Amino acid sequence: MRAYWSMGFAFCFVTASLIASAQKNDLYFGVQGGLSIPNLEAGSGASPISKGYSSRLGPDFGIFADIHFSSLFSLQPGIDYSSQGGKKNGQQAIAASQFNPQAPPDAYVYANYKSEAKLNYLQIPVLAKFGWDFGKKKNWRFAVDVGPYVGFLVYAKNVTSGSSPVYADPQETQQIAPTQSFDANEDIKDQLHKANVGVQGGVGLQLDIHRQGYVFLHAGGNYGFLNIQKYEQDGKNHTGAATILIGYAIRLNG
Repeated sequence: MRAYWSMGFAFCFVTASLIASAQKNDLYFGVQGGLSIPNLEAGSGASPISKGYSSRLGPDFGIFADIHFSSLFSLQPGIDYSSQGGKKNGQQAIAASQFNPQAPPDAYVYANYKSEAKLNYLQIPVLAKFGWDFGKKKNWRFAVDVGPYVGFLVYAKNVTSGSSPVYADPQETQQIAPTQSFDANEDIKDQLHKANVGVQGGVGLQLDIHRQGYVFLHAGGNYGFLNIQKYEQDGKNHTGAATILIGYAIRLNG
């Protein structure tokens, strides 16, 4: 964990150094916000508990600096509040130990209900950004960006609802418990690693506003390299999301 915090501080230090060295270049400060469409991808060695997620919806917003070093290339460090997670609707595996403390850790039972893993991260990316001006007045710009991020978990809950009998097998031929409610709102932050590393990237369309700044539309995504679960019985998942953002950046110099 200490290593991840060190990487975060290193990112901030690099950002400050870049801004200090970019006084003679175009320098922008921006805000952005929009929609995150995350999912939890089952990792290698995933258990039935960590499989079967589909996408959910959530907010994504943040601030950034856009530091130009040429007409083609800039660096874009930032801080994002990123919605992650996923949802299930229908049959789901449950650790059998929840119903029988003597059950082995790799034994599962099954029930039908809804669940949504709501995870929110603070992500600190540093993106390499390449852009090309076009249009009659050269006031439009197409941009591509990619780079690493360090993420820190700030919120994690598993929200479930519905009622169902509990079965010993996925074919639901052997009922082991009567119909019961699965309505719950469980804080799962202590079951997950507090930090992650990954990659962000995307494409954007910018419109220059009289050399005072620009508005933009950006479509992209992010992916976490590390399994998020602390405990093997919870399975293995990677975070990831598609994002659609709009924003504005104001020019700070020149």
